Amino acid sequence: MERSETNKKYQWKTEDIFPSDEAWEALFAEAEKALDFSAFEGKLADKAELIKFFAKEEEAGKMLERLHLYAHMRHDEDTRVAKYTAMQSRAMSLYVRFSSATAFAEPELTALPEAALRAFAADPEFANYDYFFRQLIKSKDHILSAKEERLIAMGGEMYSQFSNVFSMIDNADIRLGEVEDKDGKPVKLTHGLYGVFMHSADRALRERTFKRYYEAYISLTNTIAAAYYGNVLKDVFLAKARGYDSCLQRALDNEDVSVSVYENLISAVDKSLPVMHRYIALRKKILGLDEQHMYDIYAPLVADAEMELSYEEACDLVIEGLAPLGKDYQALLRKGFDEGWVDVEETAGKRSGAYSTGVFGIHPYVLLNYRPTTSNVFTIAHEMGHAMHTYFSNANQPYPKADYRIFVAEVASTVNEVLLLKHILATSKDKNLKKYLLNYYLDTIRATLHRQTMFAEFEGIAHGMAENGQPLTSENLSEVYLELNKKYYGDAIVHDKEIAYEWSRIPHFYTSFYVYKYATGITSAISIAKRILTEGESAVKEYKTFLSSGGSSDPVSLLKLAGVDLTKKDAFETAMQEFEETLSAFEKAQ
Repeated sequence: MERSETNKKYQWKTEDIFPSDEAWEALFAEAEKALDFSAFEGKLADKAELIKFFAKEEEAGKMLERLHLYAHMRHDEDTRVAKYTAMQSRAMSLYVRFSSATAFAEPELTALPEAALRAFAADPEFANYDYFFRQLIKSKDHILSAKEERLIAMGGEMYSQFSNVFSMIDNADIRLGEVEDKDGKPVKLTHGLYGVFMHSADRALRERTFKRYYEAYISLTNTIAAAYYGNVLKDVFLAKARGYDSCLQRALDNEDVSVSVYENLISAVDKSLPVMHRYIALRKKILGLDEQHMYDIYAPLVADAEMELSYEEACDLVIEGLAPLGKDYQALLRKGFDEGWVDVEETAGKRSGAYSTGVFGIHPYVLLNYRPTTSNVFTIAHEMGHAMHTYFSNANQPYPKADYRIFVAEVASTVNEVLLLKHILATSKDKNLKKYLLNYYLDTIRATLHRQTMFAEFEGIAHGMAENGQPLTSENLSEVYLELNKKYYGDAIVHDKEIAYEWSRIPHFYTSFYVYKYATGITSAISIAKRILTEGESAVKEYKTFLSSGGSSDPVSLLKLAGVDLTKKDAFETAMQEFEETLSAFEKAQ
């Protein structure tokens, strides 16, 4: 189906950003002229000049955000349209110019005496930048000279090329070939079809698909290893250039997160692995297998339990399930569904998957490719969680503090999912559906907490090897990955030789130390949802304070507003307990 054939009520309103492409072009021309900050160079110690600099920087930032968001969204409506691909590229080029033009600011401010920075932070006229100044003081040792900062900023596009190389391999050059479907007919294998077939009840199909899929990656493994090694070396260079002890420290410091949080996560999951192994053994038993393989890990354990809801019915269920968050939250959800926040239907050329996005001063947006499945109902709840987080933050914070960190980005979305799941479990009379949802929850925790932690541990090992001067090769990366797979999944499954190469197909590895945030996100969300359901209004009020906090402080401190302290073990233990309790309930339901 072409986009022109869909009902307008199922399309997001990009006209709320720009009424036309011509209006975009007009602002683009204006933004190009707004990127000269040279008049401020060497003058930022002067309060009046600094106030003017921040005002100009904010104005340019708002323009660039609108330009990029519009081009990005129009591109995703139909990726075949070259015009919007070019517009997106042009907007990104402006961002690079903006970054380069303002690169002098941080080193210039950092060079000021700490007393001067503290005075700025305490000055009411810089109230919107107090956290920025606190970060500057904290990062003084890692900010370079203006000339060095400009050089590093100029390398921005080059740094992303390792990711681009992998993306071209993964999306353009890789030949996944064909696989026989359940009817014995050859079909062209794609990334999307791989996921579909791996969830199939047909075991022979899963095995064929798994082996064919990994055969393609193994054929390119040395090239992919070289791309990944280049990306890691980039991280090593930047960490050393800025005086960090490790790539991990640099990555977490960029988000103002203590390394102890990462270490707490690895430690807590490691301690809980016997429960994970118990779940894997239960899967083997339910599937009735003498020998369970990695291609069985996504096999359905509960059949015929799909909630085949229309989009409108799914929206109604999401609103109903999120009642614990209050009538105001429910009304905001309805507003989003009814007023052009969501792009609903799958159409020719449209970007696959789902995401939420937004820009200051304009409502959030959500892209879906809705299908009447249980998973898609939860996708609505998930993406609207992101949207609500964006809405509350933008409504309650000034522009410099509105954008929340990636570290907390998955919290609101997952709180929505957990609350919806608990609602359906509590209200449904369908025993099979309940059993399905218990399994769904187990697999969500396994994939988002356990698996992402395994990925994070792999990244830590790989970066540690490179930091110690050990080249990364397909052989040693695959050896590390296979050992981790054995550790996380246990003895109740055969660790097929192909799974050693799974690292080679994970795009998130090119945004280093990103994946652990999925794990801390679901950890935080489970604790928050539990508080909301047990403590009621007081917990909801604290949670909304968190949603409204944007990026006004470090993310670990912001989570404390919602009652979650990741510097301690409590939240991690709550998540592990939730997994074990869900597993016990699922075992009893058999």
